[in-house]
Amino acid sequence: MIIAIDGPAAAGKGTLARRIADHLGLAYLDTGLLYRATGRRVLDAGADPDDATAAETQAKSLDPADLDRDDLRTEDVAQAASQVSAIPGVRAALLDFQRRFAAEPPEGTAGAVLDGRDIGTVVCPDAAVKLFVTAEMEVRAERRFKELQEKDPDVIYARVLEEMRARDARDQSRSVAPLEPAKDAVIVDTSRLDAEQVFQNALQIIDRSRC
Repeated sequence: MIIAIDGPAAAGKGTLARRIADHLGLAYLDTGLLYRATGRRVLDAGADPDDATAAETQAKSLDPADLDRDDLRTEDVAQAASQVSAIPGVRAALLDFQRRFAAEPPEGTAGAVLDGRDIGTVVCPDAAVKLFVTAEMEVRAERRFKELQEKDPDVIYARVLEEMRARDARDQSRSVAPLEPAKDAVIVDTSRLDAEQVFQNALQIIDRSRC
C-alpha cells in the first residue's frame, strides 16, 4: 500500500503521515527533507538557492546521511528548500529516490507513507490513498510561529506569516509539479481539528479505500 499525503507548510501533514505509518506498520518518508537537505547544502556552499546549476549539483550528490542533520528545520532552510524545489533539475534528481522508496520500502514493510507537495500528482500518481492536508493561512502561520518561538523567543509573527505567504505563492506557481491536490485526493482541512481528530478522519478514509 502506498499512501500519498500532500499539502502546504504547517498544515499537519507530517504529524499525520508519521502516525499513519506507525499505526499501519508502513515505512515513512518525509520528502520535504530531501529538498531541505538540498537547500542546506546549497547554503553551506555559499551559493544562491535560486542558482539552478548549484542546486542541481547538490541534489545529485545528496547522501542519505544528509537527511539526519539536526539543522534542517530552520526557517532559512525552509525558504531555501522552497526555492530549490522550483528548479526542474532538482526535482528530477530527487524523483527517482522517492519512487524507489515507495516501490521498495525499507525493512520489508508492506507499503509506504510519503508526505510532500507532489506525491499524489507526480511521485506516486497510482497511490492507493491520496490525502491533501491543508488549513487556513493564519492558522498555519500561528502553528509555525509557536514552533519557532520555542527556539527563538524573538521571532515575529508578522514575518512568519509573510514568509509563509511567499512560500505558498512560490510552491503553487512553479512550472514543474506545483502544489495542488490530485484530482482524486481527499481534502482534509485541519483548521478546526486537533491532531487526534485528523488522525481518526484519515483512518476512516484509508479504511474506505480498502473496501
